[in-house]
Formats: sequence, C-alpha cells, structure tokens
Amino acid sequence: MDQRISIVTLGTDDLPRAVAFWEAMGWPRKARKFDAIAMFQCGGLAFAIYPFDKLAEDCGMQDRGPGFGGFTLAHNVGSKAEVDELLARAVANGGTLQKPAHDAFWGGYSGYFCDPDGHPWEVAYNPFMLPGPDGAVTLGD
Repeated sequence: MDQRISIVTLGTDDLPRAVAFWEAMGWPRKARKFDAIAMFQCGGLAFAIYPFDKLAEDCGMQDRGPGFGGFTLAHNVGSKAEVDELLARAVANGGTLQKPAHDAFWGGYSGYFCDPDGHPWEVAYNPFMLPGPDGAVTLGD
C-alpha cells in the first residue's frame, strides 16, 4: 500500500450550510456532477463533505454509533483488483473488514476496513478520480 491519503470525508448534518461555509472560506467546489457530496481540491488530495447518516451507511457503521466519529479516510487505487488486494492485506495484518468490496452506486468499486484502532478506511477504485504517478488525485469541475 502506497503511503497516501486520497480523500478525507467529514460527515455533516447540513450539506448546504457546510458547502456555504467552505466556499466562503475561499475553497471552490469541484466535481459538481455529484450532487449528494461536496468535494474540494486540497493540494494532492480531496476534501469531501457528505451527509453524516449516508457516510455511516456507506462504510457499514451505525450513524453516530460506537467507533464512528463522523469521518473516513480514503485510499484510491488504479483497479478493482488493487481494492481486493489491499482489503485482504489490511485484514491479514490486524485490520477488520468493515464492508466488503462491491460495485458502488457512484460508478466505482470500493470496500472498507477499520485499522486496529477502529478508524474506517475506504479503499476505492474511482474511474473518475484515478491517482496520478505521485499518488495525487485531481478533481474535475
């Protein structure tokens, strides 16, 4: 697994309010084709805001339940096979499979593991946001 974080996603109870805040801070919204999630370019990684309950559901955890702090980390890879390989590697090394890899509603393929401290990590193949040679992801408009 390359040492990188592709996306940091925070849960929110009010997506329009959260978007308005970050736009007022001078962060232009990107990847606008996805209405249900707000994404912002942050150097070589992406910062996303997603409804809290949907984020919990996406990673297979209870909304505001034990172990879910309202955020996820994502590690984007270049293929579905890499998703499967990294999830298996995480589990083999002490992680817990939180949600098996699957074809996602947004057109990619992803699954979740929790690291030994319980933090949820998404491993994703996103054909719309492939990592570059340096591991950076770039959001389109």
